[in-house]
Amino acid sequence: MKALKHLTRLTFLFLFIGFTSCSDDDNGSTPPPPEEGDNIVEAAQATSELSSLVAALQKADESANNDLITALSGEGPFTVFAPTNQAFTDLLAQLDGFDSLDDFSSEQLQDLLAVILTYHVVGDAALSTDLSDGMSLTTLQGSTLQVSTQGGVFIQDATDVDAEVTTADIEVSNGVVHIIDKVLLPQAVLDELADILLVPITDLAIGNENLQNLVAALTAADGDLPTVLRGDGPFTVLAPTDEAFETFLDGAALEDVPVDVLTNVLLNHVISGEVTSTDLTGLGSGYTSTLATGAGEQNVSLFFDTTDGVTFNGASSVVTADVKAINGIVHVVDAVIDIPNIVDHAVANPGLSSLVGALTDGGNTTFTDLLSNEEETFTVFAPGNDAFSAFTNPNSNDLNAILSNHVIVGAAAFSTDLANSYVNTAAEYATDENLSLYINTDDGVTLNGTSNVAMADIVASNGVIHTVDAVIDLPTVVTFAAADPNFSTLVTALTELTPSTDFVSVLSAQDGAGSDPFTVFAPTNAAFDALASIPEEADLIPILQHHVVAGANVRSGDLMDGATATTLEGDDLTFTLPGTGENIADITDGAGNTGIGISAADVQAINGVIHVVDTVLLPDTMN
Repeated sequence: MKALKHLTRLTFLFLFIGFTSCSDDDNGSTPPPPEEGDNIVEAAQATSELSSLVAALQKADESANNDLITALSGEGPFTVFAPTNQAFTDLLAQLDGFDSLDDFSSEQLQDLLAVILTYHVVGDAALSTDLSDGMSLTTLQGSTLQVSTQGGVFIQDATDVDAEVTTADIEVSNGVVHIIDKVLLPQAVLDELADILLVPITDLAIGNENLQNLVAALTAADGDLPTVLRGDGPFTVLAPTDEAFETFLDGAALEDVPVDVLTNVLLNHVISGEVTSTDLTGLGSGYTSTLATGAGEQNVSLFFDTTDGVTFNGASSVVTADVKAINGIVHVVDAVIDIPNIVDHAVANPGLSSLVGALTDGGNTTFTDLLSNEEETFTVFAPGNDAFSAFTNPNSNDLNAILSNHVIVGAAAFSTDLANSYVNTAAEYATDENLSLYINTDDGVTLNGTSNVAMADIVASNGVIHTVDAVIDLPTVVTFAAADPNFSTLVTALTELTPSTDFVSVLSAQDGAGSDPFTVFAPTNAAFDALASIPEEADLIPILQHHVVAGANVRSGDLMDGATATTLEGDDLTFTLPGTGENIADITDGAGNTGIGISAADVQAINGVIHVVDTVLLPDTMN
C-alpha cells in the first residue's frame, strides 16, 4: 500500500465512538426498520448494506485518538448520512494502493478515516422533510454539506460528484440515518489525499495546467470524448502537452481542423486497457492498437520502442509516465501522434530500416510517393532487416521490381481476409500485366512458397503491413508450380518421374535468351488423378512438353476462338471461346480431345504465364 505523503495532524471537531465488526454482505435491499430502542450503531450493525461503514468505524477506532462508537451510541441527537458497501468499494478504487479498509493500517491513516466518517455526521436530527434545497449542514468534522432537492435528495461535498439519498428517514433512538450511495469527502481530506486520490482521466487532464489544449480538443471532437474518458475503461491515454498541440496545429486554430480528423487523431492517443511503462519496457518494442480507425475500419496500429525512453511511432516520446487515474493510466507525451500511413509505419520501425533504405536509395521517391497516397489502399509484405541481409538476388533482378512485388494496390488485405489464392502485385511483366503472388494459409501465411508472414495486421491510414521473413523474389512459372499444392503431382512429374529431362532449369529461364517466356497449361492434381495411371518417363516427357508453349506470354485476353498454339512437344493446341460452363476457354489437345477447360487464367510470372486446366493434355502419338 502506498503511504500518504505530507499527512498533517488535522483538528477534529467530532465525538468519539467505538464500533464492533460486522460482515461485508451487501444485498442492496431496503434495510429493515431498526428495533425499538436501537441507536445509530446498533441500527448500522443490523443492516447488511452498511457493514462496510461499521468496519470503517471500527478501523478508525484502532487509533488511540478515536472513540467513534461510544459517541454515536450516546444521546445525540445525530443525523448520519450512511454510505453503502458499494460506496466504500468505489472510494477504495479511487485510492492508489488501497485494496480494503485494512490498508488504513497506521494511526495517521486511521485518524484520516475518522475525519472522513465524522464528515457524515450532523449534530442534530434532521428528517428528509426538514431538508430544503440549498440548505447548508455543518458536520461534526467542521466542514459543511450542501443539500439539493432537485430530482431527489442529494448531498454535495467538496468533490464534483453528489451523493444521492437512496433510503431516507431511518429513525433510531438517538437520531436519524439516511443511506447514501457515495462516501463524502471534505476539502481537507482531498488536500491530504491529493497524491493518491485517483480521478477519471478527463478530470486528471482538466486539473493539469499543461494539458489544457488536450482538454479543449477533447471537447471540440465528436463522440463526447470527455465523457468517454470518464467512463469505466480502463484506458491508457498518451496525453500531448500544450506545446505538443501548438506544434501540431502549426499556427492554425483548433477549429480549423476538421472535426472528424481531430476526433480520429485524439483516438489515436487512446489504448484500450491499462499499459504501464514497465509493461512496455518488458516488451522492448512492438505494436499495440489505438481506438483510432484506419484502413478497412480497423483500429490503427501504434509502434512503441523502449530502446531510449519510450517513443511512439518514432515521433512522440513519453515525458511523464504512469500517471494513475481511477479508470486507467496516463503517459504525458511531447508530440501529437498523427494517424500513420504505410510509409510512416515503415520509417518508425527500426526493424524495417533496410526496407526503407532500399525504397529510398539514391533519393528514389517512387515508393514513398506511392505508399503515402491517402486516396488508395495497399497491402505491403515488408521484409525485415534479417530478410534483406539474407537476400542475394540470385537472378540479378531489378530491385525496384522486387520491391514492387511486395505491394498489392487497391486492397487492404488483413490476416482474416487471406486464403489460398493468387493476387496481383505492383510488379509487372509488361505494361498492365502485373505479376501474381500466391498466398497459402495452410500453416501460417506463406507467400510464393518461400516467405512467411512474421507479424500480421499493422494497420495504417491507407492500408496494412505484414512483416515477412524473406524477400519475395520475382517468381518464375516454376515458383508457382512448386508453391501451389494443387500442382504437387505436376511438380513430381516434372522432377522425380522425369529425371532425364531438367524441366526445372528449362522453365526457370528468364533472360529471354532461351525459350522463355512460356505459356504453361498446368493440370491440377485432380486432372492427374483422372488418368488410369501416370505414364512411364518415356511417354510422360512428351505429355509434359505438350502443356508448354515456348516464346510467348499468352494471356487470356490474347486467346481467340479457333486460334492455335504450337507446344514444345510439337503438336498444336486449339482454343474455343467462350468455354463451356464456367471455363474461361476450352482446349482441343493434340490427340483431338475436346472440351478441356481452362478453369483459372493469368497466373503471371516474370518468365511467362500459367493457365490452370482440368484435364491432362495428350499429344498425338501417331505422328
